[in-house]
Amino acid sequence: MDNKVIVAKDLTKKFGNFTAVDHITFDVKQGEIFGFLGANGAGKTTAIKMLTGILSSTSGIAKVAGYDINKERNELKKNIGYMSQKFSLYEDLTLKENIRFYGGIYGLTKKQIVTKTGELIERLRLSHIENTLISEIPLGWKQKIAFSVAILHHPKIVFLDEPTSGVDPITRRQFWNLIYEAAEDGITVFVTTHYMDEAEYCDRISMMVQGKMKAIGSLHELLEKYNAKDMDEVFLKLAR
Repeated sequence: MDNKVIVAKDLTKKFGNFTAVDHITFDVKQGEIFGFLGANGAGKTTAIKMLTGILSSTSGIAKVAGYDINKERNELKKNIGYMSQKFSLYEDLTLKENIRFYGGIYGLTKKQIVTKTGELIERLRLSHIENTLISEIPLGWKQKIAFSVAILHHPKIVFLDEPTSGVDPITRRQFWNLIYEAAEDGITVFVTTHYMDEAEYCDRISMMVQGKMKAIGSLHELLEKYNAKDMDEVFLKLAR
């Protein structure tokens, strides 16, 4: 049985004369935490939007969770989780209402929604704010809630687009603990970040520079290959 959740070959996205993602080829294994690193504007978000069926590719092919990203978008979206860079919960709904709303979108039964809502609130220890509007909840908590909601339906893979952007170091660490728990539960995690130190939390890392995938491998492999002490140094060598 093929244990690859993503297989992409020469995946490309052009906007007019500008090539945002330039012939990237890679795969991601089941249960893996895959880091998609690069500076702002490197093409990470565009790549994620193609892999989640939000944008169609200009050329190349890719399958995610067994579904063609261009031809089987509806099936694809049912089998993935997605948390966007700009935060993905509804500010004018309460915490509990958001969970129930997304449970419905993901096709869960009423019974499953009630059960999973209770489990999520208990696991995050948020019963004291379950009826609070999302707009009134601190950013760090919002990020944890958004991630938990993105995997409410236990998808094969969850895409996280710069999920720790703008949060403090302690909250970042707590967020990564949630990622580890999801991976241990069999969910593949595809995470984009411009924080190079977050590479050490990933099983494998790819490095995007100006739309191209310049490197891919484990932290140890990349540090050795580029004779670098950390991922910042690897990035500087590749970006030059």
